[in-house]
Amino acid sequence: QVQLLESGGGLVQAGGSLGLSCAASGRTASSYAMGWFRQAPGKEREFVASISSNGGRTYYGDSVKGRFTISRDNARSTVYLQMNSLKAEDTAVYYCAARFATNPRYYYTDSNNMSAWGSGTLVTVSA
Repeated sequence: QVQLLESGGGLVQAGGSLGLSCAASGRTASSYAMGWFRQAPGKEREFVASISSNGGRTYYGDSVKGRFTISRDNARSTVYLQMNSLKAEDTAVYYCAARFATNPRYYYTDSNNMSAWGSGTLVTVSA
């Protein structure tokens, strides 16, 4: 089972940018489809972005489309989330998640389908 560790959270002003990283441990990390989810205080966990294990396919939640970019570097077993034009409503704990993919083109958007989770990193956007 892969283990995940997020980094890069912090405080940023609205309109600014922030990048998150998720380091995956395990020899088969490159075989996992990866995703980012977030949870704001008092709200349910929300899908943010996902990427297939080969990096060729990505998918975004409507609220971040056009502002966030997910990418991965399998040589470094790391997935990234570049967040631009941040809004106060982007404030949340951001979680990295993974699921072993039998097809390198698969990606997942439902948190119930993910088998491994990081502990999360807090992103706070000040208005």
